[in-house]
Amino acid sequence: METKYIVSALKYRPDSFASMVGQEALSATLKSSIVQQKTAHAYLFCGPRGVGKTSCARIFARAINCLERLPDGEACGRCESCKAFDEQRSMNIYELDAASNNSVDDIRLLIEQANVPPQIGKYKIYIIDEVHMLSQQAFNAFLKTLEEPPSYVIFILATTEKHKILPTILSRCQIFDFKRIPPARIEQHLRYVADSEGIKAEAEALAIIATKADGGMRDALSLFDRIARFSEGNITYANTIENLNILDYDYYFRLTDFFLQGDYRSVLIVLDELLAKGFDGQVIVSGLASFFRDLMMAQDASTLPLLEQSEVVIQRYVDMAARCPTSFLYQSLKILNACDQQYRQSNGKRLLLELSLMNIAALFSKGLTAPPPTHGAQHANPVVSGSVSPRPAPAKEQPSVAPSQSSVPPQPSIGEQRRQPETTAPTITEDKPEQTKVVPPTRPMATSTVGSEGRFTLRGIRNKQEQLQNNIQEVRTMRSSCNWLGSNLPKRSSRRRFT
Repeated sequence: METKYIVSALKYRPDSFASMVGQEALSATLKSSIVQQKTAHAYLFCGPRGVGKTSCARIFARAINCLERLPDGEACGRCESCKAFDEQRSMNIYELDAASNNSVDDIRLLIEQANVPPQIGKYKIYIIDEVHMLSQQAFNAFLKTLEEPPSYVIFILATTEKHKILPTILSRCQIFDFKRIPPARIEQHLRYVADSEGIKAEAEALAIIATKADGGMRDALSLFDRIARFSEGNITYANTIENLNILDYDYYFRLTDFFLQGDYRSVLIVLDELLAKGFDGQVIVSGLASFFRDLMMAQDASTLPLLEQSEVVIQRYVDMAARCPTSFLYQSLKILNACDQQYRQSNGKRLLLELSLMNIAALFSKGLTAPPPTHGAQHANPVVSGSVSPRPAPAKEQPSVAPSQSSVPPQPSIGEQRRQPETTAPTITEDKPEQTKVVPPTRPMATSTVGSEGRFTLRGIRNKQEQLQNNIQEVRTMRSSCNWLGSNLPKRSSRRRFT
């Protein structure tokens, strides 16, 4: 007869407090309450999915009703109450799925059953799973019984969404918050399952599964079964990556090597490989940012426990962190954070991603100081910026009539020129040592805005503007004077005298 296959999540489900993985503090508290016989009338187990809330509720209920309990608070597993529970025929422990039985009538039926004393054991225990799915009317009907139940009734509520439960319910329960299981503990349990099933598994493959499970043991065991069937009993790192199609840390180690070398071309090749495999750009950015964050944590022994990685991978992080300066990791995180914020609104998502990765590679690039000059730049006017000085122009002989801009004094306005007598002395310039040239006195002219090198100068433009303002002011003065004279002249009569 063919044996029925049982998945690992059910086959290796914990059945005692000692088999609970990652919840040692809660297990010790519950066992202590059983040993001291100080159990409350209502408990609330809350936490993420797959961390053992319902399993712990079953273990707790079984230990409370055990007739031959062990000294440490564990159930014996041999008494009639334990056997009835294991065979799913116990009349003292009830499980209610609030997701499908969430009406007020279901709660009223539960309250009626609670009034009947237990037949075997001391307590009647009700485990209500997914209690946050109860309706508002069901919660209100449950309040009074939950606050003052019969002395032999214990309620154990379990939920993944504590914030959806009414505060009046929370205040009537002892709350136990279950935490996510560390990847290292999940990896150890997967190793135990693999050895029990006779499956070969590489340590790095189990580390990938533990990280992918995100703190849930049920998810980890489901992934383990899936990959074990795919690899036919030989779980390798390559098979795990291929089957799960996940972006593992190996890609990030490769990218960091290229970043430290300033090799942006290899970075773009790896990026194209990831995009071709169907990974979203924002997943790549967020994963790389988390990787750099872990590298910063691995640089110091005090922050090393903050790494949520398995023991196999932590040493690789430590070795890579020793090669990365803290300033490089900090600047890279700023670039990736800016890319992550702009990714959704960007029209060119791939270009934004490529530019961000090239900016990270440029932090260690040696040849990126200034862009090379463009074609024909030697004919353009040089721009003075920083310590770069323009190339001096070749000296040319300038005519004496047009002096350089730096030697021209500021010119007076037209009104001042009229009041000043023309007593300008003749200017003598020496073009050659043996000849002299007399320049006749000329009327002062407006300063040209064109400099000696054929370029417009700021001083010439300013003088031109001052001259225009003076001309406009003089015209306005003359106009007002003409208006005043016209208004003060005697008016001549239009009538003619006849003699």
